[in-house]
Amino acid sequence: MSEVFPFRAVMPPSHLAAQVANPPYDVVSAAEAALLIAANSWGFLRIGRAEIEMPEGTDPYSEGVYEKAKANYDLLRRDAPLSQDAEPRFYVYSLEMDGRRQTGLVAAASVDEYDAGGIKKHELTRKDKEDDRTRHILTLRSQTGPVFLLHRDSADVETLVRKTMAETPLFDFTVGPVRHTGWRVPESATPAVVAAFRDVPCLYIADGHHRAASASRVRDRCRAENPSHTGNEEYNRFLAVIFPASHLRILPYNRLVKDLNGLTPEEFLRRVGERFEVSCTGDPAPKTPRSVHLYLPGQWYCLRWTGDVTDLSPVEALDVSLLQNHVLGPILDITDPRVNPRIDFMGGVRGTGVLQSRVDAGEAAVAFSMSPTTVEQLMAIADAGAIMPPKSTWFEPKLCDGLFVHDI
Repeated sequence: MSEVFPFRAVMPPSHLAAQVANPPYDVVSAAEAALLIAANSWGFLRIGRAEIEMPEGTDPYSEGVYEKAKANYDLLRRDAPLSQDAEPRFYVYSLEMDGRRQTGLVAAASVDEYDAGGIKKHELTRKDKEDDRTRHILTLRSQTGPVFLLHRDSADVETLVRKTMAETPLFDFTVGPVRHTGWRVPESATPAVVAAFRDVPCLYIADGHHRAASASRVRDRCRAENPSHTGNEEYNRFLAVIFPASHLRILPYNRLVKDLNGLTPEEFLRRVGERFEVSCTGDPAPKTPRSVHLYLPGQWYCLRWTGDVTDLSPVEALDVSLLQNHVLGPILDITDPRVNPRIDFMGGVRGTGVLQSRVDAGEAAVAFSMSPTTVEQLMAIADAGAIMPPKSTWFEPKLCDGLFVHDI
């Protein structure tokens, strides 16, 4: 059983939605964020990445940055690019890219359910990133970006979502290759939405592990400070957009390594050939599971895993795990890719050409082009209570921040 709650969303008006909406705070650099808001005073990155309006060299985790974020949020609320619904409602959010559409329910999810494991994780979190979002939420008293959740398909949920899509949209705009459309679910449908999700066995985090963990920490803090705590306060819930699994597409998460750990390219290929079947290829992207394409200056290679995977766990059988456990760790001495500065990661939305160009330019010694992890693999690993290697999934398109905000 999954619990979802309507909430009083803080939203921009239809005609300003495209100006307010920005990419999530954690997928753009400070320089990219600054460019996005340079000519746009309503851009929501002024709230998610407030350090871009502070003096150069400002520590992004300093108290002044969080206070600036709150001031910017209060300004947007005061000047009415953002206003709050009078009554709790559910919402629908659709993203369309390259002819493919994914549509989910915008709701408040249960922190209790997250803490109890009913909302399943597949990634570890870093304390510094949790600390950042916890302070951000507490300072603003608001969750400004959604956790991206998924569930196994439900005909009842799909029917309710499709009925809502017949209503007049709250917003409908296109930025780059992505069309964003939102609707308010009719109030009369609220009980049916709650009931439909009670038949959904569990929810899975697709993206936003740090936001969910931070919401849990915020709830603990608020509960401790509230002698009249009932469990019904808004801080007991977190902002989420919940998609059916069949709507989602995971792109590859590719790797670039800065050096060959003292090996020549010939020595490196020989070592790799002891563990994989290696052949030259003209195709930068692998077409089948358990194969990775590798680029050294001037040539792509296909690495095909020929070992038995039947005895491997769902995590060990992932292509990213085979690469980590048989190449990155033992040959290139990258034992912890989460913290090793010699490895970079690149979302598949940027294509394989950039991998090749960075190696040819000498910015990296070798590139690895991956097959994407599947949604079924993600759910199987989460069901097993296991953790994926870092940078295993890249979801595209990205949900925008600023279209739906949850005050606590």
